[in-house]
Amino acid sequence: MTRVVVCGQGYVGLPLAVRAAQAGHDVVAFDVDEERIKRLAAGESYVDDVPSSALQSLTSFHPTSDPRSCGGFDVAVIAVPTPLRDGTPDLSYIEASARTLARFLRPGATVALESTTYPGTTADLVAPLLEEGSGLVAGTDFFLGYSPERIDPGNRDWTLVTTPKVVSGIDEPSLRAVQAFYDTIVDRTVPVSDTRVAELAKLLENTFRHVNIALVNELAVFAHDLGIDIWEAIGAAATKPFGYLRFVPGPGVGGHCLPIDPSYLSWRVQRTLGQSFRFVELANDINNHMPDYVVRRLVAALNERRKAVNGSRILLLGLAYKKNTGDARESPARRIAALLLEMGADVRAADPHVVEDAHVDRRVARVQATPAQLADADAVLLLADHDAFDLGLVLQHAGYVLDTRRRLTGPNVESL
Repeated sequence: MTRVVVCGQGYVGLPLAVRAAQAGHDVVAFDVDEERIKRLAAGESYVDDVPSSALQSLTSFHPTSDPRSCGGFDVAVIAVPTPLRDGTPDLSYIEASARTLARFLRPGATVALESTTYPGTTADLVAPLLEEGSGLVAGTDFFLGYSPERIDPGNRDWTLVTTPKVVSGIDEPSLRAVQAFYDTIVDRTVPVSDTRVAELAKLLENTFRHVNIALVNELAVFAHDLGIDIWEAIGAAATKPFGYLRFVPGPGVGGHCLPIDPSYLSWRVQRTLGQSFRFVELANDINNHMPDYVVRRLVAALNERRKAVNGSRILLLGLAYKKNTGDARESPARRIAALLLEMGADVRAADPHVVEDAHVDRRVARVQATPAQLADADAVLLLADHDAFDLGLVLQHAGYVLDTRRRLTGPNVESL
């Protein structure tokens, strides 16, 4: 039985660790967050894509915050956060994981990095840290590669298992070792020639989405001012069977990928080549200001009804950045709530998936989308169109709705 260590038990690491255990590996689920480890040890999941029942059925899944438990691994995967700090990539979690694994690295073992980062991280940062801490040589004594995560929280069609997995290595033997591991847990692997190619591929995927979402977001703003239905125009364009991909506007972007990943590429280009990645910077500017635009639209709608934002009760439907998930990282709902609170609004929020209060200002009252709450609100703002929301109830009881997802139609509804 292969002993696998997965460093980081968040939205990427936990599904990977669980899947590896289901595939027959002996898995050490390592995380420095002791509260997370306690919950995992009790069979309680905090990630939507991993039901608690799946945790409780595993016999070869060992959650721990003790680094010594990482000893004796055959394969280790680094799946830790890579946030931006003042526009600069923070790789401290990767560095800490590499130093921990280096203590237990032995000849013949394989290490794979999954965390999103800039091209060159695996070979230029992780390899030296592993070599320094172990006395071994990457590519000679142990195998090292990169396989970008492609987790899409809440997606039931394209899961960790069914989504093709890009794999790479610092050399050909490393590629074979990394691919051999992932072949045991996913349906299809896609090998590429170099870790930098794989690192760039991940950033390309999300930059593509980021730029196209920014395009339709800016179009939505202009179309509204021109009196044109942007949603009807998108639907008409989507009938073209070639040369067009459908993207839709929204209140902003969230999660780890879109608000952060393209900036890694922009930072790397600026730092290495001394040039600006103008598409990314423009997309950042547009998408980052969509929450502000949503609030401006809400203010205008209240003014038309002879109401001020100050003192009005605003009900936010959805705190997550996308439907049917509890992932509220970088969610536009946080910015929208903060702006409304600054204006003196009484802000309330309903989200059956987001359970951690840390994702929203403590002044925002958490409620359920009941008929009474809907009727009492001066405005209802649909931000995440969870299936759990009874949209018929919203139409029936809300006096005014600003729908940022185009799920509702009616005399009391205005679309983004």
